[in-house]
Amino acid sequence: MYPFQIKDSITQKTTGLMRMQFWRDAVEDIYSDNPPHQPVATELWRAVKRHNLTKMWFMKIIDEREKNLDDRPYRNIQELETYAENTQSALLYLTLETLGVKDIHADHAASHIGKAQGIVTCLRATPYHCTRQKVFLPMDICMLHGVSQEDFIRGKQEKNVRDVIYDIASQAHIHLEHARSFSKKVPVKAYPAFFCTVALDDYLYNIRKVDFNIFHPSLQKKSTLLPLYLYIRSWKKTY
Repeated sequence: MYPFQIKDSITQKTTGLMRMQFWRDAVEDIYSDNPPHQPVATELWRAVKRHNLTKMWFMKIIDEREKNLDDRPYRNIQELETYAENTQSALLYLTLETLGVKDIHADHAASHIGKAQGIVTCLRATPYHCTRQKVFLPMDICMLHGVSQEDFIRGKQEKNVRDVIYDIASQAHIHLEHARSFSKKVPVKAYPAFFCTVALDDYLYNIRKVDFNIFHPSLQKKSTLLPLYLYIRSWKKTY
């Protein structure tokens, strides 16, 4: 699934489009039982056969990644959520299928967790993108607080810049809360698909601790406690 996540490694849109077309053709061939002679495609074909994975989710990921090669900011938070739904949530739907879970409550939780993951990924990548003179944060929220792309590129840390980050991070938190509102109805068998929430919670906690200064050096450090948090979450059977 992860070969479709190529945005940061592609500098030329034409090359990106060629790769997307390769994977679109590869998925078509996989579902025609004729996978290309490529290691990842072969493993994907085996997974599709073993777990009866839904072709639509792969195509949604590819289509959305292709649209996202334009390297432009999201117009609004809804556009970012749509991108996350069609990529991160789609990956979670496929993960649920590999776990043998077919449950509407699990699907609802996956939708919200995927959106939260997409939002957090956008936030986490912002300092890196700024070094490349790129800003992908939703324009509507930036405009609401009178913040320009140039403010982020220059690494400004004024309150209005932090307010933008607060609003976006809050939306990720809301999606996690929505996902957890289904927890009593979601089969325990589905929980391993949702353990990515450990890393999301960790990032949101840490960014809150530095008052939503997205450029704070501590946010770029790897959390050594994540494996412990993951174990606790697994042991408690929560997500």
